Amino acid sequence: MKKTKFSSFLKNYNSILLLLGGIIVGSILGLVFGDGVEVIKPLGDIFLNLLFTAIIPLVFFTIASSIANLQKNENLGKLFGIVMGVFLTTVIISAIIMIMAVLLFPIHQGFVQSKIALETIQQSSTGSQITQLLTVNDFYEILSRKNMLALILFSFLIGFSTLRSGEKGKNFKKFLDSGNEVMKQLLHLIMKTAPIGLGAYFAYQVGIFGPQLFGAYAKPLGLYYAVCTFYFIVFFSLYAFFAGGNQGLKIFWKNNITPALTAVGTCSSIATIPANLEAAEQMEIPSHISNLVIPLGAPLHKDGSSMSSIVKIAVIFAMFGKDLTDPYTILTAIGITIIVSVVEGGIPNGGYIGEILAITVYGFPMEQALPAAMIIGTLVDPIATLLNANGDLVCAMMVTRISEGKKWISQSII
Repeated sequence: MKKTKFSSFLKNYNSILLLLGGIIVGSILGLVFGDGVEVIKPLGDIFLNLLFTAIIPLVFFTIASSIANLQKNENLGKLFGIVMGVFLTTVIISAIIMIMAVLLFPIHQGFVQSKIALETIQQSSTGSQITQLLTVNDFYEILSRKNMLALILFSFLIGFSTLRSGEKGKNFKKFLDSGNEVMKQLLHLIMKTAPIGLGAYFAYQVGIFGPQLFGAYAKPLGLYYAVCTFYFIVFFSLYAFFAGGNQGLKIFWKNNITPALTAVGTCSSIATIPANLEAAEQMEIPSHISNLVIPLGAPLHKDGSSMSSIVKIAVIFAMFGKDLTDPYTILTAIGITIIVSVVEGGIPNGGYIGEILAITVYGFPMEQALPAAMIIGTLVDPIATLLNANGDLVCAMMVTRISEGKKWISQSII
């Protein structure tokens, strides 16, 4: 009997145990060998590159096929409104939680100015930035993960066009459904290499960035990691409970381990899309919801980035001896976090848009403030991505609860 239970446990959690094993071994290697772990970094890069290569067709097929398979009685406009409402609510809650933390445990001056290479900042008008965010001027450019919002918009339009085509578009709809299934199978194969890939990535993160955690940035980083851990455990549990009561709590914490580890290991919301979709399928979230919420959430929904924006602002204010407690300053910070959540890219350490926006809005000198903000952004990336990416999964549960009713879990089991 005990053997049967043990074998059943191994069968159910085999992939998670292998993933944990890879991460633990990688972390130990990073601690022991330090900079020497750069030798195995290519293993992590290969895994991540395979994921990124598959992400573009995955997002296209999941969104387009989901829209194309909608029935006429399914109100997409209403569903989209619920999704945006849930995204915005969690981003604002996360920002308020972090604001309360930095006010209770203020960050003081004492930051060492580090000289690091800054990204080229291209100045352009607001209209031009919006155009570049939502569209591309040639088809091949939509195949880049740096243009995720443009890809999502295009996928929506393809799905709508297929839906409107009716009987004439039937064969194309089959193509979208078939492509969706093929991409799922491809990603299942790629995820089998995750223990090695993520293990190598963890080794690199611990070996290269670990020592910096004990420098001048220890307090803001410690505060950020503590508050994010609290938010992850407590508030994600509250969100899951809202979505499905005690049963919602159970299915969330049972199925979010692989997405959580993938997010921490890759530091990319986009790379976590496959694990999130697989977890949503195991949780029996309706596909027309998960295929909308999760790909859309990767570039648009970022609780972790919202919280990191607040910490970066607090660090910059501390550097220049400015007061962070002014109500206008706090409201502006919340506004910045909302904008950052929408426009910041899903690639690792990508864009630094939030840092540049905050520095510009508050009028701090870019050459002094940006390096500190960039260092904070790099060092908080793992847990920020955890909240960004794993938040999409719990948001999919809440959207299902609002749109399908409170009995959606029991109905899916039946």
